[in-house]
Amino acid sequence: MIIQLEKDIPSEQKKSIIQQIKDIQYKITEVHTQYADYLIAIGKNDFDIRRFGNLPGIKDIHIVSDTFKLVSRKWKVKPTTIDLGDGITIGEGQLAIMAGPCSIESEAQVNSIVTHLKENGVRIMRGGVFKPRSSPYTFRGMGIEGLEMFYKICQENGIKIITEVMQVSQIEPMYPYVDVFQVGARNTQNFNLLDELGKIDKPVMIKRGISGTIDELLQSAEYVFSGGNEKILLCERGIRTYETASRNTLDLNAVPLLKEKTHLPVIVDPSHGIGLRAYIEPMALAAVMAGADGIIYEAHEKPEEAASDGQQTLNFAESRALVKKLNRTFALKQEMKMEV
Repeated sequence: MIIQLEKDIPSEQKKSIIQQIKDIQYKITEVHTQYADYLIAIGKNDFDIRRFGNLPGIKDIHIVSDTFKLVSRKWKVKPTTIDLGDGITIGEGQLAIMAGPCSIESEAQVNSIVTHLKENGVRIMRGGVFKPRSSPYTFRGMGIEGLEMFYKICQENGIKIITEVMQVSQIEPMYPYVDVFQVGARNTQNFNLLDELGKIDKPVMIKRGISGTIDELLQSAEYVFSGGNEKILLCERGIRTYETASRNTLDLNAVPLLKEKTHLPVIVDPSHGIGLRAYIEPMALAAVMAGADGIIYEAHEKPEEAASDGQQTLNFAESRALVKKLNRTFALKQEMKMEV
């Protein structure tokens, strides 16, 4: 059960509500977010919801059977929209495009990619400064100094940045220079990290775990929401299967399933999803038709010289063509919805 409390509810009213819920043997968890105060009540006893719905101090009440409650669409039917400022939003009814390199490598590289993004109307740049690599001997990012440079150039050009945070100790130094924190596939169930990201007031994009289920992704989002942060994006980035023809298996089934289960925006990463440059475009376009609210992909002026993931990174000509096709495909999908 989710109970949304009235703003500035008197403490005595709140205590009375909590006691009455405890009286039916339900366990209470209080959640305070940027936008509202909630009581999450867990229990098995039957009760008449009208008993609580009419109590003073309660704004709304819902019975939610899902184990993930706050991110469930069963109580919040209206889709969530994430506002990044400067007229940049992510949510249903629009298509957010995010592009950039796997790794931030140099000031010249960032300037080059920012110019490319501006020319093609892309206002969110991805790029890692802390890189989780399978081998400890490969390039692992430029760290905080690289992030400061990355942010400064993007800010001067009206572009927001999304970059990965790998551990709790990085959140504070990264905070002034990040517009969207990314939780990578390897950290999707790093619950200490998710708890701490629930305490900040900046958007968090959670990637699906390498072998994670859809419900596990939603549970990870529940950690962030229950910690106090409602600004959450979900990202399907491919899962590990027995197939070896591609890097991962991009599970486009996840898009409509997530759109049905949650009110949060759903982003698709075809670069990691298939891992082969030649097939990024068709998978990205298929993701749009499946209902994705955004696409995040890797782009570099010279992918063959990229410090990491060059085999799944588009060059500028390929990126330019993809952006045009993404926008056309999204417009076509919207027309089809109107005709229905």
